[in-house]
Amino acid sequence: MSQSVTDGSHVEQFIPPEGVPITFAIASIGTRFGAQFLDIVFTSIIIFIVAIVILFTGVLPMTAEAMLMVMLGFLVQTPYYILSELIWNGRTLGKRITGIRVINMDGRRLTPHQVTARNLMKQVEIFAPMGLLASVGTQSAWENGLTILWLLAVVIVPFTNRRRQRLGDIIAGTLVVDTPRSVLLADLALSAPAAVSSQAEFEFLPEHLDVYGKYELQTLEDVLRDSTKTANHKEIEQIVRTITRRIRYPDTVKPGQELLFLNDFYRAQREHLESLKLFGTLRENKYHEHARTEAKKLV
Repeated sequence: MSQSVTDGSHVEQFIPPEGVPITFAIASIGTRFGAQFLDIVFTSIIIFIVAIVILFTGVLPMTAEAMLMVMLGFLVQTPYYILSELIWNGRTLGKRITGIRVINMDGRRLTPHQVTARNLMKQVEIFAPMGLLASVGTQSAWENGLTILWLLAVVIVPFTNRRRQRLGDIIAGTLVVDTPRSVLLADLALSAPAAVSSQAEFEFLPEHLDVYGKYELQTLEDVLRDSTKTANHKEIEQIVRTITRRIRYPDTVKPGQELLFLNDFYRAQREHLESLKLFGTLRENKYHEHARTEAKKLV
């Protein structure tokens, strides 16, 4: 299981199955508000266009049109948020622009259930009360009071917990964090130790290299550049075992060859990802295929 620790600077650290700690910075309230505002703008544009089409085409009876107009916000917003976060690995258009994303609290991949739960709660937390506020003049005083109290509670919750989770995040077990920058540094082959042979001892097939993406390659690069981690034989052995199991590597990595294996795998994986990029294929992480598959199931 993943472990998490939080410090005073609002940082979460996870230890995923690969055994390499990954640190995320919790997204600020201002950034989350900005992302939400942008998403509301985008969905409002879609709702406006669809409403105009419905009204001017006249393909539906008046009663059906009225019912559809009432439900239009829910019918547009819910698929928008759910499909976006499934396809883009926890990001909507607003989150992509502001540089934040949703992650699983235990450090594992987001599940369709989590994405659905947190976004259905968004309807209850945000959009339903906003709709009620729009009809303040038609409601009684106690109804207006309850609506305002509910909105205040929703606003206060992220400020009262150290992970800045709204109610939907607490129920779904998710966090909103700053998107880590996965920038590949200069090729390790240029600065590899003299002890590491330039001739690859391990060969990797395309099916071995199709498993991981740029983010995992960056994580492996950080390990290989950190002398304290490469000196930790148990940690290096665990990383090798995890990689060979996940990519289903058929050959045995003999004791003492762990660093050689990781350097060879790094070079082969880097070349593979860069060749894919030339053909317009980007693989951010190991969930690139799963996210698209799960999204297609909901369409």
